[in-house]
Amino acid sequence: MTIPSTTEAVGKVVLITGASGGIGEAAARRLAAAGHRVVLGARRTDRIEALAKDIAAEGGDATAHPLDVTSQGDVRSFVEAAHDHHGRVDVLVNNAGVMPLSRLDALDVDAWNRMIDVNLRGVLHGIAAVLPVMRAQRSGHIVNIASVSGLRVDPTAAVYSATKFAVRALSEGLRQESRELRVTVISPGLTRSELTDGISDGDVRQAVREQMAIAMPATAIGEAIAYAIGQPPEVDVNEIVVRPTAQG
Repeated sequence: MTIPSTTEAVGKVVLITGASGGIGEAAARRLAAAGHRVVLGARRTDRIEALAKDIAAEGGDATAHPLDVTSQGDVRSFVEAAHDHHGRVDVLVNNAGVMPLSRLDALDVDAWNRMIDVNLRGVLHGIAAVLPVMRAQRSGHIVNIASVSGLRVDPTAAVYSATKFAVRALSEGLRQESRELRVTVISPGLTRSELTDGISDGDVRQAVREQMAIAMPATAIGEAIAYAIGQPPEVDVNEIVVRPTAQG
């Protein structure tokens, strides 16, 4: 699917966390192809540097910056580097996430804390870093990637769902507090990505991978992000839920 050119605002500076694969990479390629200037952040610097080169080879504008969203200092440096390079920050896509699913009685507290640190605290760090810049500009757009797990809770996903419910709550609170900024939360259903690699429980990992037989490509979420970003300034797309047609 191609978004009609009438809805696209070309040339925005778009920061993307978790850009080394999956939804982040797909979004970067889609937005760069639309003429936006993308700034890629991730811990796997070799991956984002290679992606930036690919985008540049295709005529796009991309820069890469090392980023661990669990570090507030890292996120602040990421935003400052983008602002120093481009002179503004128009969009932040809070995409970085982890999904080490397990039953609660497995007591995998380290995994719980990791999900809280990346999926929730990482989003808060992103908001804290860009809000002053966007307030000064009197414009900006924050896109938070949640999940359909933020709409329902399934066995083994209690903590993951909790973090995604929280992202939706944060997004709605920020939207209500903002009159010059746009806030969008996008909730993907089953999407092909590397998230399942973080599941250590073999039975859970196998069950999720079997479900992934119907998963949609990450490009579907890249299109949703492009759609939200491309609306006129007076239009704020608040929430988009995207599922594979076959997902119940």
